Order: sequence, then structure tokens, then C-alpha cells
Amino acid sequence: MAKKSVVARQAKREAMVAKLAEKRAALKAEGDYAALDKLPKNASPVRLKNRCQLTGRPKGYMRFFGVSRVTFRDMALNGKIPGVKKASW
Repeated sequence: MAKKSVVARQAKREAMVAKLAEKRAALKAEGDYAALDKLPKNASPVRLKNRCQLTGRPKGYMRFFGVSRVTFRDMALNGKIPGVKKASW
């Protein structure tokens, strides 16, 4: 499990990106890059990192499910993800 401070920092970034998305888009359309530079760095969507929704793990993220591969495997084996079962051939 990731540190709570790291997960909280990521949530703060996500909120800031959502809050300033329209303003960033308007400034980009105008070509006002001086004003874009004055916005907070964390308002840029590039600074977001995909993290597991349950554990906050940054690596092995499965975009379709929103969780890491470790969490996905546990959930799949416990039958918590519909339509997913362990393959065998």
C-alpha cells in the first residue's frame, strides 16, 4: 500500500486539474503562454500518475479496471470481478 501522503497528494492534483481545465484550454486556444506559465504546475494533466484505486500502487496499473495487477489478481481469484476467471488450457 502506498503512503497516505502520496495518495493524498495525487488526489489534490486531480482536483486542481479538474478545477483549472477550462481555464487552461482557453489560454491554450488564445496562445497566451505567459498566462499558462503563471498557473500552478499541478494544474497540468501531465503531472497526474495512474494509481490503483484501492491501494495507491503506481506500478502495474490496469487502466480498464482502475486497479493494479496485484489487486486485480486477488479480486479475480475471489470472484469479485464479474466475467473474469483464471485461464487454464
